[in-house]
Amino acid sequence: MQTTSINPAVTAFQKKLSSPLTKKQVTILQINLGKRCNLACTHCHVEAGPKRTEELSPEICQQLIEIIHKFPQLQIVDLTGGAPEINYGFKPLVEAANSAGKQVIVRSNLTIYFEDGFEDLPEYFAKYKVRVVASMPCYLADNVDKMRGAGVYDDSIKALQRLNQVGYGKEPDLILDLVYNPQLPSGEKFSLTPEQTKLEQDYKVFLEEHFDIVFNNLFTITNLPVGRTKLHLERKKLYAPYLQFLESHFNPTTVEHLMCRDELSIDYLGNVYDCDFNQMMNLPAKTRDGENLTIAKLLAAGSLDLIDRVQTAAYCYGCTAGCGSSCGGALV
Repeated sequence: MQTTSINPAVTAFQKKLSSPLTKKQVTILQINLGKRCNLACTHCHVEAGPKRTEELSPEICQQLIEIIHKFPQLQIVDLTGGAPEINYGFKPLVEAANSAGKQVIVRSNLTIYFEDGFEDLPEYFAKYKVRVVASMPCYLADNVDKMRGAGVYDDSIKALQRLNQVGYGKEPDLILDLVYNPQLPSGEKFSLTPEQTKLEQDYKVFLEEHFDIVFNNLFTITNLPVGRTKLHLERKKLYAPYLQFLESHFNPTTVEHLMCRDELSIDYLGNVYDCDFNQMMNLPAKTRDGENLTIAKLLAAGSLDLIDRVQTAAYCYGCTAGCGSSCGGALV
């Protein structure tokens, strides 16, 4: 049975669809290693930060390594957090995925490279051909520091220059992608993310001209009303209007490409979700029999494909508005 968020402000998401949102074969394993982070960004849907202590355990890490080696259908292992690099199990998972021939993605805040004990991360990433997807919510300093904290922009620029120095953005197997997030709205004048291709060109021109920085792709990601973004909207009494805005821009052509359809999102406790947003809203993935899934159950069943229908909620309108939004940017 598909689950919906009870929210009278918008049409239930599943009613917007012409057919149930079904799962495809799982090819992506996205792992949230925990909520520990050296930053506390205002838009963070994970609500991560320096005071959080939740992280992967050795037992769950070992189960994840088993899954990575057991299922050839997995093509991508996508590591996120918090700052994934400072949570337990990061390097063992990178190395397991690399040895199994999977593409490894790390979702990096860039500033972690300047924390004690993590200075060698750019070289480590290059050694294992890790694809770096880096948060850079604007190419201008004021906007970045407003969202992510004072001084974050300067550290991010230095980190990108270091990644370039070891070959990222230059060598074909060292991919460096940046992520744009809009500023959080302060009033009802909402807007969707800018057109991705044009904004990518703007980023590339500005960063190369001012800092001699090059990168591969820009991903535009909509702020979904989850985590700190949801709290911000509720404080400003904008939560319902923002959901209505997203629904009014629903684009049915995005549905075929939604990231929840071919991925599993795993939390630090080993629970399984259809996507990272469902994980943060505690909306677990369900088997055909309505049972909540864990990675232990996947291993016992010998299958990653135990889910028929994706669990949905009102915030799913964020992924289907306009050109769509996913961990890989615009969908159409």
